[in-house]
Amino acid sequence: MGWIAGPIVLLFFAYVTYHTSILLADCYRSPDPVTGKRNQTYMDAIRANLGPVQVWMCGFVQYTNLWATAVGYTITAAISAVAIKRSDCFHSSGDNAPCHISNNPYMAGFGVVEIIFSQVPDFDRLWWLSIVAAIMSFTYSTIGLGLGIGKLIENKHLRGTITGISIGHATGELSKAQKGWQVLQSLGNIAFAYSFSMILIEIQDTLKSPPAENKTMKKATLIGVCTTTFFYMTIGCVGYATFGNSAPGNLLTGFGFYNPYWLVDFANACIVVHLVGAYQVYSQPLFAVVENWASKKWPKSRFIHHEYIVDVPCYGALPLNLFRLIWRTIFVIATTIVAMLLPFFNDVVGLVGAYGFWPLTVYFPIEMYINQKKIVPWTSQWIGLETLSVFCLLISIAAGIGSIEGIIQDLKHYTPFKTTY
Repeated sequence: MGWIAGPIVLLFFAYVTYHTSILLADCYRSPDPVTGKRNQTYMDAIRANLGPVQVWMCGFVQYTNLWATAVGYTITAAISAVAIKRSDCFHSSGDNAPCHISNNPYMAGFGVVEIIFSQVPDFDRLWWLSIVAAIMSFTYSTIGLGLGIGKLIENKHLRGTITGISIGHATGELSKAQKGWQVLQSLGNIAFAYSFSMILIEIQDTLKSPPAENKTMKKATLIGVCTTTFFYMTIGCVGYATFGNSAPGNLLTGFGFYNPYWLVDFANACIVVHLVGAYQVYSQPLFAVVENWASKKWPKSRFIHHEYIVDVPCYGALPLNLFRLIWRTIFVIATTIVAMLLPFFNDVVGLVGAYGFWPLTVYFPIEMYINQKKIVPWTSQWIGLETLSVFCLLISIAAGIGSIEGIIQDLKHYTPFKTTY
C-alpha cells in the first residue's frame, strides 16, 4: 500500500476494533451491562440480545473462524521453524547453498505439541501458557524492531514508495489487476491482526467483579489495542523502510543472512512458542462448545463423561476423558492437514481476516449495542453505527475476493504436500 495508505488503513482498523470492542464489552451482561445476567460466550450474548436466528449465524461464523485461525497459526509456526533451519543452513553451507526445506515436518511437529496441550480440559489450567505466549510476543516484536532499525542504519536510506509497488511491466512491478488484488489481500491481513473480538466475551467471563467486568475489559482493550498498534506500526514502518516493496510476509525471515543469526533464530523460536499458546486460546472455545453439546446430548454416556486421572510430572493430576482425547486429537490432525494443503501464508491469513472481521468485530457488536441501548432507527447515532457497519462489510468482501484470487494464483504453481522454502 505504500507509505501513506498503509499506516492510515492500519490506524483505521485499530480504531474500529477498539470502538466495537467497547460496545461488545457492554453486552457481556444483559439487559443491563453492570447488573444483568452474565453471557458466558459470544453466542450467549447474541441469544440474549438478538434472538435465536442470529445465534446460528454467529456460531457458524465464529467457530469456523476459530478453526481457520488455528490453520493460519499452524502455517505461521511452520514458516518460522523453517526460517530457523534455513538460517542455520546458510551459515553452515554458505549463502549460495540451496537450503530448500519442506515445511510439512514442522507442521506435523507443531500439531503433535498442540495435541498434547489440547488434552488439558480447561484453559484456566493453562494460564501460565498465556503468560509465556505474551512474553514471547513482546520478545520477538522487540527483536524484529531492533534488527530492522540496525539494518536501516546500515542501508543509510529509506526504502519503499509513497504508493507501494509500482504498476508496469518491469521487474518488480505489477499489472493494475495484480496491484489491486494485493491491496485487497493486504486489507484481510490487517483485519486478521485485529481478530480478537471473537473471543472477547469468553475472556471477559474470566474476570472478577467488582469492579464491573465491562469496565475492566474496556481498560484491557484500550491497553491491548494501543500496545499492538504501536508494535504493528513501528515494526511495519521500520520493516518497509528496510526492505521496501520486497518486504516478506514474516519480517524475521528477511534477516536470514544477517548476523547475529542466532538472535534471528531465537526470535523465530519465540514466534513458534507464542503460537503454541495462541492456538490454544482460539481453539479452547471451539473445544468447549462441542463437548458441552455432546454432554447434553448423551448425559449418561460413560465414554463422554468418565474422567481418568493421570499423574503428569510437573503438572499434577490431569483429568483425561476418552471423548475429549479423540475429538481434540481429530481436530488438531484435521487442522494440520488443511494447513499442509494450503500453506499460503499471506493469502490464507487474509481470507481468514476478511471472513471474520465484519460479522464478529463489527456487525454483531453494533447490532447488540443498538438493541441493548434501544437506539431509535434513523437517529444520528443509529445512522453512524450502521454506516460504519456497511462500510466495513464492503471492506471485508473486497479483502475476501483479493485473498481468494491470491490462493487461486498460488494453486496454479503448487503441488500438495511438497511446499518448500
